[in-house]
Amino acid sequence: MSSARTHSAAASGALDLPGRTRGMGELVDVAGKQTQLAPFGNELAELGRQRPEIVALTADMGRYSDILPFRDAHPDRFFNVGMAEQNLIAMAAGLAKVGKIAYCTTYSVFVTRRAYDFVAIACAHSKANVKIFAGMPGLLNGYGATHQATEDLNMMRGIADLTVIDPCDAIELRQVVRAVADLPGTVYVRLPRGKVPVELPTDYQFEVGRATQLRSGRQVGVVSTGYMTARALDAARVAQERGVDAGVLHVSTIKPFDTAGVLDFVRRHDRVVVAENHKTTGALASLVVEAMFDAGVHKPVERIGLADSFFECGSQEYLEHKYQVDLPRLIKALAGE
Repeated sequence: MSSARTHSAAASGALDLPGRTRGMGELVDVAGKQTQLAPFGNELAELGRQRPEIVALTADMGRYSDILPFRDAHPDRFFNVGMAEQNLIAMAAGLAKVGKIAYCTTYSVFVTRRAYDFVAIACAHSKANVKIFAGMPGLLNGYGATHQATEDLNMMRGIADLTVIDPCDAIELRQVVRAVADLPGTVYVRLPRGKVPVELPTDYQFEVGRATQLRSGRQVGVVSTGYMTARALDAARVAQERGVDAGVLHVSTIKPFDTAGVLDFVRRHDRVVVAENHKTTGALASLVVEAMFDAGVHKPVERIGLADSFFECGSQEYLEHKYQVDLPRLIKALAGE
């Protein structure tokens, strides 16, 4: 069996991989949880069978963006541009101009820092149908400051006519893959990869621009995005055992932001905790605080996120513990410690 066919089988979940070593950019906290392997690539491959106008591109990051199932299913519609992120975005914009829906992948840090102007002008300014799935955001990347996109949500929400999404789990990621195909214009999606947990309820329905309350509470309300929502749900369950009533609001769409939904949630809690895999400036925490200020809502707010700094190399577990964005830190925040 060829290496490509072997990878495709693994990505589809056909292979049993006991004792499998976690790959670069794969999430922690999956022990004992249901997971799906490469949900992005598998969903895109299936969508490609239904939508012949879909093409896929990568900047030599096929292995680490889970896009290889699409390559194997539709090799004539897959393009590897090499390590050239500006070319990646420019080619995607060009394909969109001739009627294609271009899904492209690379590390989030490379598409934001190296190709920012191309995203803004070639794509968003032209309302090009380009869907950017950006892998290993924040501390998911252990290669240090050169590879860690800890400010990407802030950067991308600053671009006009650009939709920004940070999915929580495999269920939502699959729904996002399909939803953005019919969403006009350019979209930036943070991409969880590898063995992605199933965290959200089976009846969860993603909707662009809508926050979803996943747990009711009264004392403390957690507003979270991305995989930090899974942490928030785990922390809320622990807090409940300790007598703290905590609600959880999942905000997967950073732009357009569901101001009304967030304010409604915040008003129903005594205090607020915001959790994100990002710097606490410019992304979810800033959006929540801005919304509260503008509406005259005065509640204590604690921000669980990254400092305005560069971060060192290390495993996700090590980095999150050192920089205080792990589950124990979130549990303490809910307890008011």
